[in-house]
Amino acid sequence: MNRKTLVLPAIAGLLAPALAACGGSGSGSGGDAIVVGTTDRFTATKDVPAPLDPAYAYDVGAWSVLRQTVQTLMTQPKGDGDPVPEAAESCSFTDSGNERYVCKLRDGLKFAGGDALTAEDVKYSFERALRIKADSGVFSLLSTIDTIETQGDREVIFHLKTADATFPFKLSTPVAGIVNPKDYAKDKLRDGFKVDGSGPYTMTAEVKNNEIVSTTFTKNPDYKGSLKVNNEKVELRSFTDADAMGKALQKGDVDVMTRTMTPDQIRRLDAGTDEHISLVEMAGLGIRYLGFNTDAPTVKNKAVRQAMAEIVNRGELVAKVYGDQAEPLYSLVPAGITGHSNSFFNKYGEPDVNKAKTLLSQAGITTPVKLTLHYTTDHYGAATKQEFEVLQKQLNDSGLFDVNVKGWPWSVYQSDERKGKYDVYGMGWFPDFPDPDSYLAPFLDKNNFLNSPYANQEIIGTLIPESRREADRLGAAQTLTRIQDIVADEVPLLPLWQGKEYVAARDNITGAAYAINSASSLQLWELGRGVSG
Repeated sequence: MNRKTLVLPAIAGLLAPALAACGGSGSGSGGDAIVVGTTDRFTATKDVPAPLDPAYAYDVGAWSVLRQTVQTLMTQPKGDGDPVPEAAESCSFTDSGNERYVCKLRDGLKFAGGDALTAEDVKYSFERALRIKADSGVFSLLSTIDTIETQGDREVIFHLKTADATFPFKLSTPVAGIVNPKDYAKDKLRDGFKVDGSGPYTMTAEVKNNEIVSTTFTKNPDYKGSLKVNNEKVELRSFTDADAMGKALQKGDVDVMTRTMTPDQIRRLDAGTDEHISLVEMAGLGIRYLGFNTDAPTVKNKAVRQAMAEIVNRGELVAKVYGDQAEPLYSLVPAGITGHSNSFFNKYGEPDVNKAKTLLSQAGITTPVKLTLHYTTDHYGAATKQEFEVLQKQLNDSGLFDVNVKGWPWSVYQSDERKGKYDVYGMGWFPDFPDPDSYLAPFLDKNNFLNSPYANQEIIGTLIPESRREADRLGAAQTLTRIQDIVADEVPLLPLWQGKEYVAARDNITGAAYAINSASSLQLWELGRGVSG
């Protein structure tokens, strides 16, 4: 039988789980740890020595770890809606211009070690991230903060440089996590894999060869916040590939399987091949795209990037690699998010080699243009290799490009990309929060997380600030469309597809439909044990 649970999208593109996963409802019974499988890898290297420091971490895997352990003032609620208080008792703008934001902390907050958590710790944590300015670029999420003041032990006042209606969302991200000054130096990242905070769990990691093998999250008895923790312990187990993870689920060695499954695994589970495993499908907000080092000689002329935009056939790419698990994407802002515009389709239409040829000819570009497309072998799933082979064939079949593809492990790839070593590279993006700003500013604003040399002054100086002034996000639609149109014309990035999210769980596990939030991070506290069916 087909044991798939659908989690339906809500209005304005936020994700609202409509059904509970198989296995009943209610709190988990504790006992043995719930084991969750993932192919996310957590590695400490010379270039990335502090992968789990809130002031550095900026990928969905690391954020999934931090959300369990480091508390934030706000959190994203189940399903859709605006962020709600977490470590805070209340938070709100106190002026009509959205430039003064005040949070009052819950009474009696403690770090897991027993130290009291006060407003000064909140101030310290934010100022630390802004002071360190890690090369991951995550500090840019806090860039609209001007000054922070405290009143007593429980009140924090943020004075912003300019209006920012998205600021409450930013307070729900791990870079806004509250850390203990005893554990985190004010001007230096915390190397290694230790994470301490006041969140729903404490954490211990099993490490081999500077890489996490498994992470155990134990319910924090001192936790005070808005989250209901439905289990006593969860183990997050890292697998080298999706096939090994899938076999562990079938054998019962893991209870839940998360990102990243292969398209074939998802199809088999969707067909109901194992009556004791259910598949939860969610309308995902993750995207894939090509990035360009716009200073590199091979792609510095935008005619080369525009020609690639003319040739790439997203429909064929999705059909051959992902089937109905993804959809073609014609903007950085995915369909379902307020402000989405099909800017690339509006400009380029269906793939057209003749138009691409004309663009290159008019720009005086000699063909075929030789390029290497770089991708990561172990971060976005096993299908990434096939995806890049399809892109290679599309470009080479045009006769206008001579393309090679090359894969790299994530531990090398992420730092080399930021160093500008790749002219063209594939990346994925999961939103920091479900708002169009989270698909535009991280790529296009100052201190962008890719460390891209591309900078458009109209976007940076006018359009992004204008869009943030609109508390009603529909009111920012015209400004957001203008940003997307500029990107389609100048092509610093080439959007490819947006994908769905999947969780597979054994039938005695409850809460799987809520195990991933609208930013694609894990919410392990939602998982519990029911009765096998």
